[in-house]
Amino acid sequence: MIHQLSCVHPGAIIGNNVTIGPFVTIDDNVVIGDDTVIDSNATIHWGTRIGRNCHIHSGAAVGGTPQDLKFKGEESLAIIGDNTTIREFVTIHRGTASKGKTVVGSDCLIMAYCHIAHDCNIGNHVIMSNSAQIAGEVIVGDWAVIGGGALIHQFSLIGQHSMLQGGSLVNKDVPPFSLAGRIPLSYEGVNSVGMLRRGFSRDQVNEVQEIYRTLYMSNLNVTDAVNKIEAELPQSDLRDAVITFIRSSKRGIVRHGI
Repeated sequence: MIHQLSCVHPGAIIGNNVTIGPFVTIDDNVVIGDDTVIDSNATIHWGTRIGRNCHIHSGAAVGGTPQDLKFKGEESLAIIGDNTTIREFVTIHRGTASKGKTVVGSDCLIMAYCHIAHDCNIGNHVIMSNSAQIAGEVIVGDWAVIGGGALIHQFSLIGQHSMLQGGSLVNKDVPPFSLAGRIPLSYEGVNSVGMLRRGFSRDQVNEVQEIYRTLYMSNLNVTDAVNKIEAELPQSDLRDAVITFIRSSKRGIVRHGI
């Protein structure tokens, strides 16, 4: 299933039932899992690992060298999980000495013209809408949705089950289960629709809303609000996920919208 007009390095490892279209270039030290489809004119660079049942669309470039002046040609990887779709003209760069790998999880949809820079870690079930751009060493949690044209600053954290408005300029961390939008980027509420669609109960949604009421509407600074949440709200996985995220934030979290 390899088109005769493609160039596949003999050192590449190609799984079973892989389809490779015309004018595809696959470098040495590449592994492609079973049942994956790679469309015409895609380029799979050295150090790329692509999982099973993925679809890499026309013109995508996966595993390119980082746009980082500190990169000195060290060996590193770009890893794509199973069942992930990478649409037209997406660029994903491999890691540097900092983390050694760029990771995109399983069951993701990376839409056309998106960019994922070196050493990022993109979770499972993430959706990046068209032309979203992620700078180096960003961490995106599972089930996050990033709106079209969003620009995410290096080292940012995007929490699980969060949703970013299209065109967002992200220079602060976005807590889990939240909606973020406006300029400057602000907390706009709980991603209740997304949570319910993914199997959370209404009680769990209400629990998260109570956590964020305390965080954003109690007239406390972030540290005191987090301490109040921990002291007064019942322990749960949801509560602990929010507390852990905020305490791990180095850039600070987005503020409440006006």
